[in-house]
Amino acid sequence: MLVGAGNTRRGLACTALLAGVLTGCAEASDEAPRASATTADAAGGSGKVAKSGGTIGRSGSACELPVTFDIAADWKAEAIDAETTGDGSDLAEELADALLHQGPVTGTCEVDAKPAGHIGFLRVWTGKPGKDDARTVLKAFVAAEDNTSKPKYTTFKSGGLDGVEVEYLFTSKLLDETKKERALAVTTASGPVVLHLGGLDSEEYEDMLPAFELAKQTLRTA
Repeated sequence: MLVGAGNTRRGLACTALLAGVLTGCAEASDEAPRASATTADAAGGSGKVAKSGGTIGRSGSACELPVTFDIAADWKAEAIDAETTGDGSDLAEELADALLHQGPVTGTCEVDAKPAGHIGFLRVWTGKPGKDDARTVLKAFVAAEDNTSKPKYTTFKSGGLDGVEVEYLFTSKLLDETKKERALAVTTASGPVVLHLGGLDSEEYEDMLPAFELAKQTLRTA
């Protein structure tokens, strides 16, 4: 996913992500209906917000970050340790590098929706302090994800932070389908932070949007 890394790394990343998606599909019982998020009206009436399952980002939480935010009930957060990813082989290192880096940011935390009945993740990416504003960071993040189109950028404020949000389409050549994705970016004294929501398909994306809205509305500097 590095900018200019080429289709080889993107293909490796897609293969790994597909494996994870297929594992999730296998674990989801056909007999159980998709779980719907517990929701309440969002501030301003602009959408739905999931019921909180706790806050991450603080020292001692599952993921220590430059920001804090609430995750949806039953979603499970886990820190990503770049130092221990892979098995030491060249292929594993290349694959880990492709998965962990996207544009100016690096994967730091993964919040899994599977325990709540969805196939998808809310991932947190962080970067080093610099002069780029949130929009610049977010545009570079989207540009580094090949095969994207129709980005729609908007601004928002949350907890004293000025952020930029984008909804766009991603077309997977591996799966031969197009789906919706969403991300937001803010900048802090510790560097930029990107939250990205991705799911198996656009239907899962829509079902998981309340969790993204919860994160956005509770976003604060740690």
